[in-house]
Amino acid sequence: MAKPEALFARRQRRNRVAIRRKSDRPRLSVFRSGQHIYAQVIDDTKGVTVAAASSLDKDVREGLKTGANKQAAEAVGKLVAKRALDAGIKEVVFDRGGYLFHGRVKALADAAREGGLSF
Repeated sequence: MAKPEALFARRQRRNRVAIRRKSDRPRLSVFRSGQHIYAQVIDDTKGVTVAAASSLDKDVREGLKTGANKQAAEAVGKLVAKRALDAGIKEVVFDRGGYLFHGRVKALADAAREGGLSF
């Protein structure tokens, strides 16, 4: 049976191949740790981070009990969408890394869509 790390790396490679096909748009990259969730909009053509948000931001942290639940992910998704729209970005490619599109990752993606990003 394959180790969880190997399965994660396999999903990550498969996701990155799909993202490279749409390289004309910036990507919304998600990192999920045990205690927090982070999101950033990256322009790979220039190699810069255009917008970022995490559950550690003061705006997000004030109303939350913890940074490791769906409510925190929704708040981060709305904040990163607002910051991306302020930077002039409306369309992105969603980069979930090797994480399954479920739970906190899905909550962040749905909130970013509600915030005005399209992917």
